[in-house]
Amino acid sequence: MAVQPEGTPCWADAMFTDVERAKSFYGDVLGWTFGESAPEFGDYTQAYSGGKAVAAVTPPMPGQDAPAAWCLYFASPDVAATAAKIRDSGGQVLMDPMQVGDFGSMLLAKDPGGATFGIWQAAQHEGFEKRGEPGAYAWAEVFTRDPDKVDRFFPAVFPYRAQRMADDAIDFKVFNVGDDTVLGRMTMTDEFPPEIPSYIQVYFTVDNCDDAVAKATARGGALQFGPMDSPFGRFAALTDPEGAAFAVIDMKTTVGDMPEMADA
Repeated sequence: MAVQPEGTPCWADAMFTDVERAKSFYGDVLGWTFGESAPEFGDYTQAYSGGKAVAAVTPPMPGQDAPAAWCLYFASPDVAATAAKIRDSGGQVLMDPMQVGDFGSMLLAKDPGGATFGIWQAAQHEGFEKRGEPGAYAWAEVFTRDPDKVDRFFPAVFPYRAQRMADDAIDFKVFNVGDDTVLGRMTMTDEFPPEIPSYIQVYFTVDNCDDAVAKATARGGALQFGPMDSPFGRFAALTDPEGAAFAVIDMKTTVGDMPEMADA
């Protein structure tokens, strides 16, 4: 698998207080299996779908008290240079660039709207070994209350071309790398409780959205939105038993015409 172009989502992981419960939950909902934990890297544990690496789970570091959340990583050829762009463009670097053994280098950051994300400069670990198939990463969207700042930020950090959805009822944009659409941006309306911060919603592919929702809620997860049909697939937004937000989508079950997009 080739290293992903700069700005392409390339990996996702999440931190859980109860890692074994998280493994059981996602194993049931998404069909994941898990490798051995790596004590030298904070018991970081990779998740697999059909033998292909698709994500990872990890316990908090000593003294860390952050809520459970999924973190999406974007590919970079030079993590230090990307850190400088983040700072220069109004973002915040939460964790300075660091090398992770022979696997690659990373940093953690926030966009100007407050959504956390990661940067990954690949070495041995190139990221997702599959995507767009059941159990694997499908898509991601930045949910933000500061769309103007976010819309300036991401194209300043990555080689993105922005397009907006031609629909006055919704403020939605996408970011493209070349001919590939790699990220969405959704403005958070008053329907979102004020205590919910900006975040990046990670979508995982499933065979059947309704079945995945039933499994998630039966295992202690909560349905936040949907299931809903769309031209992109039938999807639903959920939180897992520790409160980490994620979404599932069946991309085979599509309803309606694709929306028109215009250069932003």
